[in-house]
Amino acid sequence: MHPAEPVSDLPRASAPSSRRVVIVGGVAGGASCAARLRRLDESCEIVVLDRGPYVSFANCGLPYYVGNVITDEVSLLVASAQMFRDRFNITVHTETEALSVDRDARSLRVRDLRSGQVREEHYDALVLAPGAAPIRPALAGVDAPGVFAVRSIPDTRLIRAWIDQRAVKRAVVVGGGFIGLEMVENLRHRGLEVTVLEKLGQLMPPLDAEMAVWVADHLREKGVTLCLGDGLAAIEAQSGGALVVVAESGARIETDLVILAIGVRPETTLARQAGLTIGPRGGIVVDPRMCTGDPNIYAVGDAVEVHDVLTGQETVLPLAGPANRQGRIAAQAIAGRPAAFRGVQATAVVGVVGMTVASTGASEKGLVRAGVKNFAKVYLHPGHHAGYYPGARAIHLKLLFSVPDGRVLGAQAVGFEGVEKRIDVVATAIQFGATVDDLADAELCYAPQYGAAKDPVNIAGMIAQNVLSGDMVLAPWDGVSDTDALLVDVREPEEYAAGHLPRAINVPLSTMRERYAELPREREVWLCCGVGQRAYYATRFLAQKGYRARNLSGGYTTYGSLKRAGLIGSE
Repeated sequence: MHPAEPVSDLPRASAPSSRRVVIVGGVAGGASCAARLRRLDESCEIVVLDRGPYVSFANCGLPYYVGNVITDEVSLLVASAQMFRDRFNITVHTETEALSVDRDARSLRVRDLRSGQVREEHYDALVLAPGAAPIRPALAGVDAPGVFAVRSIPDTRLIRAWIDQRAVKRAVVVGGGFIGLEMVENLRHRGLEVTVLEKLGQLMPPLDAEMAVWVADHLREKGVTLCLGDGLAAIEAQSGGALVVVAESGARIETDLVILAIGVRPETTLARQAGLTIGPRGGIVVDPRMCTGDPNIYAVGDAVEVHDVLTGQETVLPLAGPANRQGRIAAQAIAGRPAAFRGVQATAVVGVVGMTVASTGASEKGLVRAGVKNFAKVYLHPGHHAGYYPGARAIHLKLLFSVPDGRVLGAQAVGFEGVEKRIDVVATAIQFGATVDDLADAELCYAPQYGAAKDPVNIAGMIAQNVLSGDMVLAPWDGVSDTDALLVDVREPEEYAAGHLPRAINVPLSTMRERYAELPREREVWLCCGVGQRAYYATRFLAQKGYRARNLSGGYTTYGSLKRAGLIGSE
């Protein structure tokens, strides 16, 4: 037995029972459901089935085990079968696959994957927590040696062995989402040359493109090759164990290792067989109590569809946090306690070779897809702590809010320090229905090495307040290339000379009060600076002098990201 392997084939719990609850799948949702249910009800018999060799392992840590950041496999085991038995009197059967459900008989056919024996498991309540399966497209070569997905501890063992035994130097990661970028970070940590092949024109699909471009810039600086807007066509095995990844464009990328991180889809085979309702997004349909259409069957985790509290739409969201909470909700419902899952707002963070990328709530493109029209956005680029304290680094932040009530709808942030802290604050604000006024008024920790007297969250709220009050009228970035407005850069001449908007003239803020009469009153004046602050000052001055002045949010820094993302053209 491998030293990290938990005990399996344990005797069934012997506690007297009025009900028998069977949970299919461990890890986040299933394991949390089992543990919570035992804390609520000592009388029921609880059985957990998992087709893998482990139960309740930290799948979010798998990329870091590949990268040798986590060096001890045992660290990934959150709880073993032995622990479930000893602490909670819960029976765990690993390497046991659920085959079918007989809803009328309330029984489950299962197979022991070691012996091949098939048996029946009776249930009074059944919880489906099968998770999601990595997407493995039906393309030539995807099953070739050296092509891997990352879902389980055995997967990571195979990848580590492949790298070590073959002295791998090159890797291709197919997919630029969360798992893909975590694998990029960890493969780079091991010294591999890495190429990312992403079918979309941007990395990190949950982000808006102009925010994702900061991630792409950083990865290129770190030596990662990006092939964006190009999908996987085939993989060819070469003599000697080498591989060639063939892109849809026809490009051929030689490599020693391929990681498929295209995405995941809900594992709904058992639910479909049982005749449970599957939603339009491919997940199991549940009510707020996590109950399916069958009152005796619940479902939690990556396999279910959930309600997006910002857009009002149903979605699938393979994140550990919501899965754990759903497990608790299902346990409370089974125990007869009031319970309701509030829905999701997609709060997430990922580390990318030293950079931190975080988001919460709706993205701009998500709001557009949902048909939401009455919203506004602001950009800001504050330091992560007080500027006078050494080492301040920029956080690129985008805030979305409804108009006219100012309810916070979402935020995205990219930077190196303090990023997740700010997004967590906004995430909490969203959960309680906060407005931009609440962000402006939030009393947050301040010491110069941690933040500023006006935290980036406060500043974002204040900027949004100014937009809603009319104190700062925004100019649309997508109109900057063809507007009839006069574009005015209010930075100092040396800053202007280093780069500025096409057709923009330079009237520095420091000379604005002496020179404003040079500006035509019959035209709108669109103002730009480095990050938006000086342009705001100029906007307020000119507005009080009778000019129709607008601010380009986020200044020339935002212009650069929008341009690199292809969202605005250049002249």
